[in-house]
Amino acid sequence: MSSTRPLIAVLTGAGISTDSGIPDYRGPKGLWQRDPAAQDLVTIGPYLADPDIRRRSWLLRRDVGAAAAEPNPGHLALVDLERSGLPVRVLTQNVDGLHQRSGLPDRKVFELHGTAQRVQCVRCRVRTPMSEALDRVAAGEPDPACLACGGVLKPCTVMFGENLDPVVLGRAEAVANNCDLFLAVGTLLQVHPAAGLVRLALDAGARLVIVNAEPTPYDDEAAEVIREPISTALPALVRRIIAASRD
Repeated sequence: MSSTRPLIAVLTGAGISTDSGIPDYRGPKGLWQRDPAAQDLVTIGPYLADPDIRRRSWLLRRDVGAAAAEPNPGHLALVDLERSGLPVRVLTQNVDGLHQRSGLPDRKVFELHGTAQRVQCVRCRVRTPMSEALDRVAAGEPDPACLACGGVLKPCTVMFGENLDPVVLGRAEAVANNCDLFLAVGTLLQVHPAAGLVRLALDAGARLVIVNAEPTPYDDEAAEVIREPISTALPALVRRIIAASRD
């Protein structure tokens, strides 16, 4: 990599989207802490086997309000970083699509856990917009089935019990192996294989900066750990990075 144009990898987790009104799952006030049984709603086995879990899952998607969420200053800071001319790739654990909606090009965002913007039939594999399925829920269908074949619909996300897309993961690993700076933002770095990208970057000699409210397993190996709120801390960090690149 050129020393004047370092590749920057940014791993983002739920914490970057909480200021957009999307709750996190694993934090101290996250959904799994408040209701551990809710994890069944996003676990593939129970989801496919139990219509009641699917009905509850659809209500959760409806009530979370991700479709109405807007990018916050944390998302917009990464757009500023990308538009500065520095090579940036965002490796996100989030499924909300807010990085793309904030203005990042699709090709620079690797959605490790898929997307909640579309649904897929588990039988015929047809994909349709999530908004259409939620409209059917709002109209009174508690567990909308595939209109093409009657099969079960699931979001195009990687549920617990499913494997990550090997192509997406492979591309993310290549970025981690070749980056000069690795930012871990809003993630506890506990979910693998996504969290393992940090180890790849460190072993390849990258500088690690962590922006997260809670401790992570990699804090001791980071060059910098920032505990301030992401919506203020990340814009400030981005400004520093851009300024340093111009010195």
